[in-house]
Amino acid sequence: MSKYIGIDIGGTKCAVSLASVEAGSIEIIAKTIIKSNPSVAEKTLSQLKSELKKLLRKNKLKESDFDAVGISCGGIVDSEKCVLITTPVLPMWRNIDFSKVFSDKLPAFIQNDANACAIAEWIYGAGKGKKNMVFLTCGTGLGAGIILNGALYEGAGGTAGEVGHMRIENVGPVACGKSGSWEGLCSGYGIGELGKYRARELLGSGGTCGYCKDLDDIENISAKTLAIAALNKDADAIEVYKKAGDYLGRGIANIIDILNPEVVVIGGVFCRSEKLLRPTMQQAINREAMPYPASLCKVVKAKLGEKVGDFAAVAVAVNGMNSKK
Repeated sequence: MSKYIGIDIGGTKCAVSLASVEAGSIEIIAKTIIKSNPSVAEKTLSQLKSELKKLLRKNKLKESDFDAVGISCGGIVDSEKCVLITTPVLPMWRNIDFSKVFSDKLPAFIQNDANACAIAEWIYGAGKGKKNMVFLTCGTGLGAGIILNGALYEGAGGTAGEVGHMRIENVGPVACGKSGSWEGLCSGYGIGELGKYRARELLGSGGTCGYCKDLDDIENISAKTLAIAALNKDADAIEVYKKAGDYLGRGIANIIDILNPEVVVIGGVFCRSEKLLRPTMQQAINREAMPYPASLCKVVKAKLGEKVGDFAAVAVAVNGMNSKK
């Protein structure tokens, strides 16, 4: 049995986890969460180090009981040097060298959150046993972690997988600085924006919108409120999810044609609203993708579900140590 430390850095909160790993399974021994300081990285990192020491003492463990530290953070990272270059969720955090932040004795590894989640699903979840897999975050944003030929693919500068930047339409909700980007059309944020577009269209022309009573109510629309309305048979909300599913399928068709994966694993909104998204998603894949690679690829929801964030940073440490062997 091996033990690993996981550090998950987010825009509003950060987590420290202690985990044991054995025979392809992972168990979180202990975990604690703190608030992120968006302006001063040193304060958050100092608090994380303090919380790590408390966790070790509380569980009667020593640093030497662990094999490595894994760090997961949204943004651009240099995994070879274990440096966080920049992160949109904490814009004041730049060029932070994590190689010795939490330990000068244990090896440390870092990946962006999409790659970290991809590794977790590949080793422990829906991609287990596959050599070619793509993981889609599909949360507030839309990013990908790519496993090719049994290894994480990072690209020349570590930014491979920024699929949300693909332009799917010439006009549409703005995300990633682009109107009509994939992220703006079918991420959690994008579905909410599609719902707002449709409500303005219906109400602005003098009609009614089932999930939005008037123009003043538009800013309350989200992927969650739309899903609730759709599951309650609201025809307008169902149409929004049909459209989002179509956009999701179009992007996946591109991924299938370019990367030829065995499986595309989707987290976030897809895990919660698969029934609403899958029909039109599959229709778009059937229509847009090359038939042969599409026949070899399954599209499934993330197996780890809400736990993927807990496992991701630990999985980065596990994968980093496996890659060194």
